Amino acid sequence: MVNEEKLFKFNGKFVFIGFGSVGQGFLPLLLRHVDISPAQIKIIAADDGGRIEAESQNISYTVNPLTPLNYHQILDPLLEPGDFLLNVSVNVSSLALIELCHTRGALYLDTCIEPWLGGYDDANLSLSERSNYGLREKALMLREKLGGGPTAILCHGVNPGLVSHWVKQALLNIAQSQSVGLDLQIPATREQWARLAQMLNITVIQCAERDTQTIHPPKRIDEFVNTWSIDGFVSEGIQPAELGWGSHEKYEPADGKHHDFGCDAAIYLMRPGVQTQVYGWTPLQGAYRGFLITHSESISLADYLTVKEGNKLCYRPTVYYAYHPCDAAVLSLHEFNGKNLKLQSKTRLPMDDVYDGADELGVLLMGHAKGAYWYGSVLSIHEARKLAPHNNATSLQVAAGVLAGVIWAMKNQQAGIIEPDEMPFAEVQEVAAPYLGKMVGQYSDWTPLQGRGDLYEEDLDRADPWQFKNFRAD
Repeated sequence: MVNEEKLFKFNGKFVFIGFGSVGQGFLPLLLRHVDISPAQIKIIAADDGGRIEAESQNISYTVNPLTPLNYHQILDPLLEPGDFLLNVSVNVSSLALIELCHTRGALYLDTCIEPWLGGYDDANLSLSERSNYGLREKALMLREKLGGGPTAILCHGVNPGLVSHWVKQALLNIAQSQSVGLDLQIPATREQWARLAQMLNITVIQCAERDTQTIHPPKRIDEFVNTWSIDGFVSEGIQPAELGWGSHEKYEPADGKHHDFGCDAAIYLMRPGVQTQVYGWTPLQGAYRGFLITHSESISLADYLTVKEGNKLCYRPTVYYAYHPCDAAVLSLHEFNGKNLKLQSKTRLPMDDVYDGADELGVLLMGHAKGAYWYGSVLSIHEARKLAPHNNATSLQVAAGVLAGVIWAMKNQQAGIIEPDEMPFAEVQEVAAPYLGKMVGQYSDWTPLQGRGDLYEEDLDRADPWQFKNFRAD
């Protein structure tokens, strides 16, 4: 069982915006590890989906979807200095809530940067502006505008979130295993982390996830099934596929585009992530074909680990998310794609329906002297149920990242707007670890060229396995 030590005494109000799978999965962890009463917690949701769970804990639950017209009216009277706003909603602008929290003196955390409803398909914006790259650049502009102030943590679930801390841990593990780390000082700055990655020759970093959770009853016709927010998955899945673009890459994708603003650490493809496939690898399942779904860690990690001399790019890894969801979700995506990205009439997020399987979620660092190294969480549904109620393996991994971010923000209340890459990795990992199952670090000789014969005369670079063109499977 998990040690139920209280990690912080919180005296303010704790406000949830949204209460879907992540919010419901996180609530038991909040009550377990933060000294807080149900009377201090307020939930504002778009529907009644979580009302029974909230009211069973004597927690206030209000159905009042936030819009650009009403969010000030609803939240201004509610938020005071030292309160906490947790944004686990969809279709509610992260930047609007961050600026509001800044003016009210409240803390903030979200699990991704969301626009207002319609922001992902706003015809007045280019694909570049609608991308996660574009949303992140707007967040960084807001940070410059606001300066310091109340802590607002961007994108801190498991991925994005914990994976940024796992990359740092993996870099240290690789350095130690190669003996280059015998006298290694743990990097203290962004520049030092980037130099370590460059020294180790990390050319590609995948957020490599293989979800084998199995459900009963199985997926039905005209139903979308997934082990975490369907709305969240669909919204990011229909965005352009995005990836941090490494300095070692020799071949520009034919469907790839660069942005004409911002840090220039990433590119996007002229196709949605749910129609873009790449090869990946995890310890239990081995090689797989996953979807290149846009995620903010693909951009922030690539930017964080960039080495420049003046304006000259010296080093940057290619970074992206290679996601194989549960098999029911894969079937759902096939049907969704067949309907030209029109969502099915029914959706299901299984909790009690899951009867077996695990979620392998980690970071796969490639190109170094030992080839490939995967580091991350392997959490089975059976272990997840022992660790916390109202969760499957996937939601608990996310909830663990939220808990770690919330505790850090409560202890560091004047950090301003901050990304996971900029936070202390060891401290954050320590809080999340009890809910992540087995933390696995494993080397492999896998490359995306394995098993790829000449039968179809594939256009591969066999001399350099770590080129992005070798990973593409579509």
